[in-house]
Amino acid sequence: MRQLPEADRDAIRLAQDSKFPRLLEQITATGGCSHPVHLSGSTTTLDGTTGEILHHYDTRNEPGERLLVRCRNRRATVCPACSRLHAGDTYHLVRAGLLGGKNVPATVRHRSRLFVTLTAPSFGPVHRAGELCRPRRGGGTCEHGRPLGCGGAHAPDTPVVGQPLCPDCYDYTAHVLWHAHASKLWDRFVIDVRRRLASSVGLVQSRFAQHARLSFARVAEYQKRAAVHVHAVIRLDGSNGPDDEPPAWATAELLIDAVRASARRVLVRTVYSPAAGELALRWGAQVDAQSLHADGAGPDDDAVAAYVAKYVTKGASDTGAGTDHPLTTWADIESAPVNGHVRALMRTCWRLGSLPEYEPLRLRAWAHTLGYRGHILTKSRAYSTTYTALRAERAHHIGHSDMPDAVTERQWRYVGSGHTPGAALLSTGIADDLARNREIAREELHWAGVSR
Repeated sequence: MRQLPEADRDAIRLAQDSKFPRLLEQITATGGCSHPVHLSGSTTTLDGTTGEILHHYDTRNEPGERLLVRCRNRRATVCPACSRLHAGDTYHLVRAGLLGGKNVPATVRHRSRLFVTLTAPSFGPVHRAGELCRPRRGGGTCEHGRPLGCGGAHAPDTPVVGQPLCPDCYDYTAHVLWHAHASKLWDRFVIDVRRRLASSVGLVQSRFAQHARLSFARVAEYQKRAAVHVHAVIRLDGSNGPDDEPPAWATAELLIDAVRASARRVLVRTVYSPAAGELALRWGAQVDAQSLHADGAGPDDDAVAAYVAKYVTKGASDTGAGTDHPLTTWADIESAPVNGHVRALMRTCWRLGSLPEYEPLRLRAWAHTLGYRGHILTKSRAYSTTYTALRAERAHHIGHSDMPDAVTERQWRYVGSGHTPGAALLSTGIADDLARNREIAREELHWAGVSR
């Protein structure tokens, strides 16, 4: 036994426990969650009229007198099992806004819908993947003595891709402050799109909401250069949202024109700082707006939903553009497993975060995401369903919903989190088995469709 790894010894210890079958049931119920939350307490369900106890559950009879529940972390690097579940919820949330379902009428698929990509501006030239990185006939060097171009051919996974040609020329301050204001820049973009739509059809801007409604779901993606880009699904409805047909003038062409014009026009100005001055922050020059068509022309709706769902499970650490945990000291930045470019952005966050004029931005608290403070996925209220509704629907499907005319009394407290080494080994095996079963089921459905 002493020669076995610690995880194996612990797994054998757990298997010898009389409550081991119940522990396996709990780990399976969490889907093989990598870092489950441990709760202690009880739930009692009473008849609302008679007061009769209909059901009672207490953790005193559970292994370790605790119940394991999912951590619900969306990041695949933190918990693959919960991230898959979150990706599935995101897929259905986005898809419902494109094709209907989940209390969204199917008529939305025939409305003006766009898939839009807004990029970050350039903060300095970086190495690119492709046949030639940055060819430059005249050669030359910058004021710091580094080449202005690069004639190399870099593979996409080459570490140099995304790194500045000259770190001293790169505008790290603008990069960090752009991240910190990216959510505000998006809000102003949406407002300006509404205004441009109203002006283009002769409406008073304040009365746009009486004629049409702009709905969206957007996801943020870190690129190789450690800058956030935004991918969004945008839809035009009538004034009452998805249940109301849009006016005849609400065409995809009009929406595309408004999106492109607003992306070029909107800006956010930072507060003045003696260290950085006042910056005017804008979207990058590259703007992509593609119309989604129900007849199959243009990007596929399911593919767009899957694309958004894929990125919602990725954090800054997936592209090496940060870490999944906050940095609390300067030493944390120096020891973070990131490249020099990302470390320079973290240091810039830390330095700017000490200035009183930037205190509301909380740059030190968000140094691990390079100053980006927004949610990975946001949506307008009327776009489609919500994560809460999807979770409630799943709970109802597996029989965990509350009974009508019943009163439920809950007493729970947090007692810990995570797995012992042996339980972690079991959890990984269960998660792999469930993922394999899903893949087999997906293949069977695919071939069943082909055979028809």
